[in-house]
Amino acid sequence: MLTLPNEIMAVLIPFAQAFNYRIWDMVQIMVIGAILTPGKRTVTAILRTMGLQDDAQFQNYHRVLNRAKWSGLVVSKILFGLLVAAFVISGVALVIGADDTIERRKGKKIKEKGVFRDAVRSSHKYTVHVFGLRWMSMMLIVPVPWSSRVWALPFLTVLAPSQATNEANGKRHKTTIEWIMQMISAVRRWQPLEKIVLVTDGGLCAVKLGLRCAGLANPVTWVSRLRLDAALHAWPEPQPASKPGPKPKKGSRQPSLEARLTDPKTVWQTSDITWYAGKPKTLEIATGDNLWYTPGFDPLPIRWVLVRDPAGKLAPTAFLCTDLQATPEEILNWFIMRWGLEVTFQESRAHLGLETQRQWSDLAIARTTPALLGLFSLVTLFVSRLTQDQPLPVRTAAWYIKPEPTFSDAIAFVRFYLWTHMEFANSPVKTTFGLFPDSVLAALVDSICYAT
Repeated sequence: MLTLPNEIMAVLIPFAQAFNYRIWDMVQIMVIGAILTPGKRTVTAILRTMGLQDDAQFQNYHRVLNRAKWSGLVVSKILFGLLVAAFVISGVALVIGADDTIERRKGKKIKEKGVFRDAVRSSHKYTVHVFGLRWMSMMLIVPVPWSSRVWALPFLTVLAPSQATNEANGKRHKTTIEWIMQMISAVRRWQPLEKIVLVTDGGLCAVKLGLRCAGLANPVTWVSRLRLDAALHAWPEPQPASKPGPKPKKGSRQPSLEARLTDPKTVWQTSDITWYAGKPKTLEIATGDNLWYTPGFDPLPIRWVLVRDPAGKLAPTAFLCTDLQATPEEILNWFIMRWGLEVTFQESRAHLGLETQRQWSDLAIARTTPALLGLFSLVTLFVSRLTQDQPLPVRTAAWYIKPEPTFSDAIAFVRFYLWTHMEFANSPVKTTFGLFPDSVLAALVDSICYAT
């Protein structure tokens, strides 16, 4: 029987309502074990870490993932509520990033795998394709007390197979855009009153996503990268009452953003923007309001922002926002925050064992990766609870001065707290003690806590 510290249980208790009481103890063991276990995040590795390698009923822990009845959507809703309560100031917009990632997996029994472009290994001149699973993840992008950059905290992740895979499995196909539309609708139901800003990259940019965000009862502001050749139109002119027929939905075609780059009539303003890595950068910005039109859909009112670098180091880029009152600086700041999603994906691979799972059951596969990404947010909640806005310890050395904590420091801090505060009811009555030099013991604990 595992006894967890009160500070840890204060974060875990809200999730108890999502699970049957018969598996709740096993869920706690698997969550804590996944944090403490280095290397592969398999069920058996977790049981070894938690001292349960001799448990004859080990199959029950596998069944938590591949058979037990519990809703991942309910768990996501609880996690999202905890993140908002812990890191979002009342009245401040909830900035949510959405992006996909490929989990490289092979195996004949993995039905949902497909062939996808590997964005990490590919470039403009060279494309790498891999077998794997495509996941669409939504993350709450927030500042944390111990870091100068914002952190992207995953709370809702779904499997988004390719069209060929869905056709082979006899399932109705949904594109990544359609998945985001469904996910943001769920998030709006969870937070019906707060202002929400959805940020996506150019690969997930479509008129129908903007129409869904604008068509919600309480509209969601959508920010994304925009193609320079997007079809922009003016607002329609008033139609005389005497003229029969339907009223036009759009006006005349406007010059493309690509044409505006060299148009002498384009009005440019110089602005200092906090760019990636927190570095200030001087950019030239042009902005305007138009209707973005794609055949088959109603025109979408957007505010576009065209950006160019006076130094010529960055290629001209365009962005859009469905909030026509937003300033260009706000739009750029929201989009720059999206980079936190890429950091979270990388940190999850490095420190949470993403892509090391070995499940082949459809249900276990659909649950494990969202659980590991959610573990990133759970560790962040633990750190927030344990530090109480105090500085988070940073691992440094004489040859390496680290300016601020990263996720490796966060998970190491939680691991150290767990190892020094957990109690096992099945510990032996008689124990033997060995004396370690303090330096050796400190190095041993440090290696365990920072193991990947």
